Amino acid sequence: MDTKISSKPSAAPVVAKTAEHVEAHDENPWHQAMEQLDRAGKAMKLEPFALERLRHPKRILTVSVPVKMDDGSVKVFEGYRIQHNMDRGPAKGGIRYHPQVSLDEVKALSFWMTMKCAVVNLPYGGAKGGIICDPKKMSKGELERMTRRYTAEISIIIGPDKDIPAPDVNTNEQVMAWIMDTYSMTIGYACPGVVTGKPIEIGGSLGRKEATGRGVFYVTRELAARRGFDLRKAPIIIQGFGNVGSNAANIFAEHGCKVVGISDVTGGLYDPKGLDLHDIMLYREKNESVANYGKAEHVPIDKFLELPCDILVPAAMENAITKSNADKIKAKYIIEGANGPTSNDADRILNAKGVILVPDILANAGGVTVSYFEWVQDMQSLFWSEKEINARLQEIIVGAFTEVYDLHEKEKVDMRTAAFMVGLRRLGKAASIRGMYP
Repeated sequence: MDTKISSKPSAAPVVAKTAEHVEAHDENPWHQAMEQLDRAGKAMKLEPFALERLRHPKRILTVSVPVKMDDGSVKVFEGYRIQHNMDRGPAKGGIRYHPQVSLDEVKALSFWMTMKCAVVNLPYGGAKGGIICDPKKMSKGELERMTRRYTAEISIIIGPDKDIPAPDVNTNEQVMAWIMDTYSMTIGYACPGVVTGKPIEIGGSLGRKEATGRGVFYVTRELAARRGFDLRKAPIIIQGFGNVGSNAANIFAEHGCKVVGISDVTGGLYDPKGLDLHDIMLYREKNESVANYGKAEHVPIDKFLELPCDILVPAAMENAITKSNADKIKAKYIIEGANGPTSNDADRILNAKGVILVPDILANAGGVTVSYFEWVQDMQSLFWSEKEINARLQEIIVGAFTEVYDLHEKEKVDMRTAAFMVGLRRLGKAASIRGMYP
């Protein structure tokens, strides 16, 4: 079922580039990431040696994952684990299960993790993993067997001092528990520090589930303070109602903010007076989606991002905002809860419109920050209270936002370029100080 990736170029005939070809190329996540790197590197005159290092992932592992399915057949999935950079510490990054996982996507996500950890000054490099599969069509037993086999295959490069995976799209605490258990059985003793995002009972951290959404709230609150608007009077729309989107929505609501729109894969809900998020959460628990929720206006997915609002939080997948819909977006501020939700072409359109965008490598860094806290707690076998974790998270996220926003104002660059410049400064120094072996 899986397409095999070859390192050799295809002998396919050359064809003329149509508009569709160009757009598909422009929205390739790896190409997007490298364009962002070039733009920021040029703006800050990054040393060519450091720039060249960041163009190439340190290690790419492709594995086949044979799984015995419930019907007795054997299906072979393709999986990846990519370590982009480890100049500042062990690699860190999630694992996703999705039919559209690709090598270029995982490369880009590992690069963005390198940047994210550098922006918030965590002692990590970037990594990412994924399996090409449709977990919604698999039983729990099939998912467990696939996870354990994948873990066995990548165990040669992961470890608490080497590379620490975490949850991502379609993976969760249970998947992390399976990874931790499989790795622990391989080495012969319990090793909670090999993954983060685990259940509390086996070394997980308080505050981890809400961390990414809480970080989204912190940067939005800081943005409101710097831009001089009342966050409680600014209508908010959140695309994606998974872990990031739902927690961000609830935290906004807890602080008196008005969430007027939310969406999941079935479509969006909209109420200009504000949604009853508690009621929606109860409904979704019983019905698995918001498709037939009857107390708000239903909006098709392709129109959802165009709804009127002051603040838009794309918290679903990559390339939600592209050149085809960027000009229709009415939000004044965009806070990227997902990784890579805005294409570079869309960036240019939004910047020309005067939209202020807080990029993913800053806006959604709350998750990796509390993952770092979890890893530290595991390594020292000493755990913190949720109050302490949230206070430490706020300190790091607010500090990073301040550094990026100040540079954005000083250098007259957009927020994404400013965030890259902050991260690249740290990465460039690390590469220069460490030098090259041999």
